[in-house]
Amino acid sequence: MQDNYILETQNIAKHFPGVLANDNVSIRIREGDIHSVIGENGAGKTTLMNIIYGLIRPERGKILLRGKEVNVSNPAVAIKLGIGMVHQHFMLVPPFTVWENIALGKEITKRGRLDKDRTYSELDKLMKDYRFSVSLDEKVEGLPVGIAQKVELIKLLYRGVEILILDEPTALLVPQEVEELFETLYALKSQGKTIIFISHKLKEVLRISDRVTVMRKGKVVGELDRNEADEETLAQLMIGKTLEPLHSVASERGEEVLRLENIKLSPKLKQINLSIYKGEILGLAGVEGNGQRELLEIITGLAFPEDGRIFFLNKEIQHIDPRAIRELGIGFIPEDRQSMGLILDFSVAENIILGKHYKAPYTIGNKLNLPIIYQATEEIVKKYDVRTSSIYKPVRFLSGGNQQKVILGRELSSNPVVLIASQPTRGLDIGATEMIHSLLLDTKKEGRAVLLHSSDLDEIMSLSDRIVVMYEGEIVSILSPKKVDETTLGLYMTGMRKDPI
Repeated sequence: MQDNYILETQNIAKHFPGVLANDNVSIRIREGDIHSVIGENGAGKTTLMNIIYGLIRPERGKILLRGKEVNVSNPAVAIKLGIGMVHQHFMLVPPFTVWENIALGKEITKRGRLDKDRTYSELDKLMKDYRFSVSLDEKVEGLPVGIAQKVELIKLLYRGVEILILDEPTALLVPQEVEELFETLYALKSQGKTIIFISHKLKEVLRISDRVTVMRKGKVVGELDRNEADEETLAQLMIGKTLEPLHSVASERGEEVLRLENIKLSPKLKQINLSIYKGEILGLAGVEGNGQRELLEIITGLAFPEDGRIFFLNKEIQHIDPRAIRELGIGFIPEDRQSMGLILDFSVAENIILGKHYKAPYTIGNKLNLPIIYQATEEIVKKYDVRTSSIYKPVRFLSGGNQQKVILGRELSSNPVVLIASQPTRGLDIGATEMIHSLLLDTKKEGRAVLLHSSDLDEIMSLSDRIVVMYEGEIVSILSPKKVDETTLGLYMTGMRKDPI
């Protein structure tokens, strides 16, 4: 039986300055499939999808829809052809309500005004048909990430698309939201929709896909049916080598370096008591929004507690500022690397000395000591494998993984006693993730303490010596990863189980 391809690309090529992003890329998507396109950051996945969606024009090559060549000159044409795309960073208007965002660009009017009643009626029917449950009157700016993503999907379905491109759809989702997304995708598939799923998370790809296309350095290097694929095969195709699983090796715990006593911050934190020791990785798990972010902000001086005390090497620190916290020896990798960890228009060198730029040897008198800064930067770039054409290049032009390596290099080169790492591998490919995991384990081996906050349960389970679980602003358990599985951990994260602490 001949395959029924709804979408094909033939020999797509696209250059950017110094980069061949797509090198004669040909892919075939069967109608009604969930088809994953995977590869490391920079492999050319998003460029190809942007070409299919009309955001970028290729230099050569063809796009075929149901066997006929089409000219996708812009996203409006793509939508008319039945092709829609949900980007990793959502294209929604935050102050608008859900229904206003969905109707934007396809407004139903009555006597020159938006016909809210008819729009509501159509959206109600559509959401029932596709089993969505979203409050139409809620403003988008107050929505959790998982719900905002559903709004993007409803927007496309409202426009009648048949092919949905999802670019890294799970990058910002917690495990429960990933499960909800997968249920939605299965429902859409059952209704005859075709889904192109862009990712580098191999477990998710193997679970959700009917077929997988693998890209590396702008080329297609493999196309497999799900029954032909496993993690080892996909990793080999993606990065040219197999990955060795990393696990935290038990070591003797050192002295207590950080202690929190009865920390309270209404309404997010309630009586937090916690100790962290040298030579351990302490995992911090919980569904997003249960106080983890506020806890890290208090430790790093970005917020002050209403009550309670924090001791660092037996010195009280709960009311000192972030610079003083850093001076004491607490390093911080923030959750949002671009807005909190870097100044995007500054160079790699300037970002690497942030936080220590004001003191010797980087400053002499009132002037930056540029030779020393550049020498230190070159050493850090080499040690942490930051891939950049120049240390003078603005950091915004680096890939996400290399931006994260800049932050890690900066923090670790300061020799912190405690390293706080919040979502350190979120949105990164498997190569960058493997390296960052190795660096965290090396940090522990050197006798430092690591507080690892992550929504990736595999990461938490494989790297942590102990796991602290938070729910509704409280610590509900402290677990050994060797004595708990992901299902049990999930019960604690959702408040269905609680231990006396």
